[in-house]
Amino acid sequence: MNAHRTHTTHTLTWVLLALSIALLVVGTASGSTGWHFSFDTADVLTWTIRAPRSGGAWLTGALLGLAGAVAQGLFRNPLADPFLLGSSSGAALGVTMAWVVLGVAPVGSLPWLTTLGLTGAAFAGAWVAVVLSVVLARGVQHSLRLLLGGVVVSVVLGAMTSLLALWWPHVLAATQGFMLGNTGLLSWSSVQLLGLAWLLALFGAIAVARVLDALSLGNETARSLGLPLRPARWLLIAVIALCTGAAVSQAGLIAFVGLAAPHVARSWCRSTHGPLLWLSSLVGGALLLAADIIARVVLAPQELPVGLLTALVGGGYLLWRLQRIPVQAA
Repeated sequence: MNAHRTHTTHTLTWVLLALSIALLVVGTASGSTGWHFSFDTADVLTWTIRAPRSGGAWLTGALLGLAGAVAQGLFRNPLADPFLLGSSSGAALGVTMAWVVLGVAPVGSLPWLTTLGLTGAAFAGAWVAVVLSVVLARGVQHSLRLLLGGVVVSVVLGAMTSLLALWWPHVLAATQGFMLGNTGLLSWSSVQLLGLAWLLALFGAIAVARVLDALSLGNETARSLGLPLRPARWLLIAVIALCTGAAVSQAGLIAFVGLAAPHVARSWCRSTHGPLLWLSSLVGGALLLAADIIARVVLAPQELPVGLLTALVGGGYLLWRLQRIPVQAA
């Protein structure tokens, strides 16, 4: 059985990697102005605009997919994801506060240190939001209270973001585009930052994947195994915050990728959390890059905000999942 699961995991990994490479090629060649591809690295449209946008979109989706898998395993809730836990709203508030202090500029034109500071502000906001959700739920073991706490935190922090945008009008226009999700301004510096965040978060999550496996058996069982639950939980919360903060700071609010990717990976391969985290990340990258390509061409020469597209598709997916949940008799 274990050999079969390992073989399935390896096969899915190679399939998802091949799919991701194919989508990267298509994304580099496609856009709202039509199809264009050049092997000349001096070609601005291909290698300065579309290539970093495609790579950044894949990494953003990979971060959100990883965050969703960690959240669902840590909180033992199949509906947990960065958006529903409030971490996305916290990251958005952190970015908005940084804009108020530093001024607004397109993400792709910011210096490296400023981009890093923007990501740090988003990380801090996401971390505070997740901690607030856990505090309101009185611990991670109360699944329903955790989701309700996440919704409350998300609404309150979203209102604070809107209030800041109203107080500082120069932030308002940037916030409106930011809330819809936008991959159009991603640059090579964005790709470098997203890639670094993805590697750090992936290694951190896989390092404590055994804790997620133990938690799936229940808190009491996990404690009996002698695993360092408290530090591992804080590390996993930091992973969620890092993934969300990096993704939101560069591409804005993108919903449901973190929710759907782990479910898709889990439906293809029943595995422990080690392989599941990796597969969820690959699925998230492929999902968001595919959505970004569709968003570019579906209304060409205009572009549809990718966050709006994922919200529509993800909302439909969530409704479908809810219909499959059996209604308990009163």
